[in-house]
Amino acid sequence: MNQSVPPLPPSQTLYINNLNEKVKMEELKKSLYAIFSQFGEILEIVAGKSLKTRGQAFVVFKDINSASNALRSMQGFPFYEKPMRINYAKKKSDAVAKLDGSYIAKDKTKFQKGLKDKRKSHEQGGGEPKRLMENMITGSQPGIQPPQTARPINGSGVPHKILFLQNLPSETTEMMLTMLFEQFPGFKETRLVPGRHDIAFVEFNTDTEAAQAKSALNHFKITPTNAMQITFANK
Repeated sequence: MNQSVPPLPPSQTLYINNLNEKVKMEELKKSLYAIFSQFGEILEIVAGKSLKTRGQAFVVFKDINSASNALRSMQGFPFYEKPMRINYAKKKSDAVAKLDGSYIAKDKTKFQKGLKDKRKSHEQGGGEPKRLMENMITGSQPGIQPPQTARPINGSGVPHKILFLQNLPSETTEMMLTMLFEQFPGFKETRLVPGRHDIAFVEFNTDTEAAQAKSALNHFKITPTNAMQITFANK
């Protein structure tokens, strides 16, 4: 007799699989942050790069409500042309354990070996870029000042079906913006500006549909230091 598996209890950590394995890990993490940070503060994003863990990731929220809203809203969302499968994680993440005081350090021998490996990587010139990338994903960059916001270009206050986006981070891609805006009805296309990483245009079918997306995503943080500025494009 078949017995149904009981659902996992709500957790601050979401387990995501069926991710596109062809996407590079750095881009995958950035894109996951871009679409999930609208639901609440993200503590950590972990994506597997080994053969066994490819196509899987964990997104750790600061609170359970944010994680639950993200699970309900993003279940089956087409992420790099594959529908995401999302569930609560079985185990508490280290980031959450440190937050609630229940964290227990890993085996000391393994920890020391890890430090030795990291030191060796750093001496060979590979440690610093990786650390900076990880810090960008978790929202913490000690000793680094947030980038200065570029002088804004005036958009229009008159409703228009085309939105003008400013203050985008340098790693913004057309796919990242598409995944953000295609959640709204009437989405048509995203257009980046050659030679300018900080601005883009997003087109909808009607002025009203564009206004709905503008209202929801204006000042949305694509990265912890870049709050997107949205105005209507000039007619």
